[in-house]
Amino acid sequence: MAEDLSQIPVGEFETVSQLLASNESIQIAFSIMILGIIGIVIGYRKFSLWVGSQKFYYQRPHFSRFVRRAVLPVFAIVFITLINIHIQSGILLGEDLTIVGNEDISPQEIFAKILNTFNILVIGYTISHLIPIGLNKREKTELEKEDFDAWFEMRGFVDDEDDLFHKLYKWVPPKVIPEDIEEEKFKKMLKTEEGMLDLERFRTGKGNPIGGYEKLVDNPFEEWKKSERSKYEKYYQNCITGNNQSGRKLKPGAKPDEIFPIDVWREEKRANGYEPLIPSSRPPGYAKKKREGIPKSAKQVLPVGIFVATILGVVAWWGVDLIVLATATGGMAIGIGLALQETMQNYFAYILIRKDKIFVEGERVKLDTGYNGYVHKITPRVTYIRDALNESVAIIPTRQLVSAQVINYTQGIKMVPAIVDVGVSYLNDPKQVSAILVKVGKRAMNEVVDGRGRHLIRQIRCPYLKHNQPSCGCDKDIHVDINQPVVRFNQFNDSALDFSLWVYVRDYGAQFKTKTDMRVIMYEEFKRYDIRIPWPIRTVYQGDEKREQEEIDKLEDQRNTVIDKYGIGDLGRGTGEDE
Repeated sequence: MAEDLSQIPVGEFETVSQLLASNESIQIAFSIMILGIIGIVIGYRKFSLWVGSQKFYYQRPHFSRFVRRAVLPVFAIVFITLINIHIQSGILLGEDLTIVGNEDISPQEIFAKILNTFNILVIGYTISHLIPIGLNKREKTELEKEDFDAWFEMRGFVDDEDDLFHKLYKWVPPKVIPEDIEEEKFKKMLKTEEGMLDLERFRTGKGNPIGGYEKLVDNPFEEWKKSERSKYEKYYQNCITGNNQSGRKLKPGAKPDEIFPIDVWREEKRANGYEPLIPSSRPPGYAKKKREGIPKSAKQVLPVGIFVATILGVVAWWGVDLIVLATATGGMAIGIGLALQETMQNYFAYILIRKDKIFVEGERVKLDTGYNGYVHKITPRVTYIRDALNESVAIIPTRQLVSAQVINYTQGIKMVPAIVDVGVSYLNDPKQVSAILVKVGKRAMNEVVDGRGRHLIRQIRCPYLKHNQPSCGCDKDIHVDINQPVVRFNQFNDSALDFSLWVYVRDYGAQFKTKTDMRVIMYEEFKRYDIRIPWPIRTVYQGDEKREQEEIDKLEDQRNTVIDKYGIGDLGRGTGEDE
């Protein structure tokens, strides 16, 4: 292979070596050019660091990146062009020289061609990096429009100020009364402001909203963008002033990054359901580290392709036979391809997983091997699945996940049942037990929250709204045909009457804390109303049943009061559906 490569004709490159060796003044001119380019690169690095520490870099990241990329080639092209002018005028090379074996080629022509080659390479390098910046800006603009659509669908974000949504849009009730609402109730709700808000939030049995919206401003999208930029301005000021979670002033331009530029800030909000982003809530360099191992996208590979094409064009311009070069390197390419076969399979499997969104980081999945856990990280070579109890991490070749059976517990599932089974004594009234379990479920809906105080259990109307506080999201994706909690009388067991209490939580992981807290509440309520959980009965029952019944009857009135207040769920009411 080395012998084949040595036979490739070098074209006019041989003339270049002769030119550089022919005269001292040429060597000095060439050295000046190289030193000048090095100086420009050093100056560019300092300029780039300065730009990265300025406020406009965070507020206008795409423009800033464009400026950073364009400055270096502009100065380099100007510098090389000036040298070329001096070469053509004879100031640098002086007398007309000839090259041994090439009397027809003047040194000025060869040196000018060298300079033009540098200019072409610089222009190719610049274009190769500016085009992806433009494409990335276009993509971010599309994502911004998707964020606006999500904002409209959610009727505003949690961190909006002064009810921005209703400043831009006015809800208009439907002309035809929906089938899910009685006519009298519908007309009554239209007469009050609170009723109008309830109708605006209303969803039909199929999950569709009613009514429509009229714009109150000419361009709501632009007004929304101003609001988002205002939020980012507040985020940036909280970072640099120390009004943040760490209590220290974050430095713009620090390495690793401590402050998110506005495009990354939007991306992080998008990934977290558009919740407010708390300054300094992530470790330095978090955004960059999270993207480590992600393969290059087409936009990121594009600069390499453009620059390689530029180099090949220059090589052909200097007279090198590209066909001979391609033939000589073809065998090497085939060998490398065979050696990287599995690597390429993993890479394309990664692209399919990302493109089709089979699963993403943070989702709960179960593999066909039985392993159950959270997707920790997906790379072009392997995928890491973290056990839910942090006991282990499964490391699986990414290509295997394309053909494997994967159960995703998270994707597209906004309501997951949390079920608590319990057995009670035969001496207790099933209706009373059902009512008390309904009470347990109602308490759980209000009391079971996560570390940030948000409800884990879905419900039609968030309890916070009763106190004029914004919804925590527990009422998201809930329609009018969902009724919680649900109580089921399952069977007559050997030792007990078996019941189950059902509530729907917001995601797969929320069910575990919910079930724990419901069992604690259930214990309290059973103790309060003397609902007994019996010991296992196998052969002979030696208890005094009459005495126990008398003890239970002491709280008969209190338990009946619970029935009057909470009802008995759907116990005794036919649903007309098979379970």
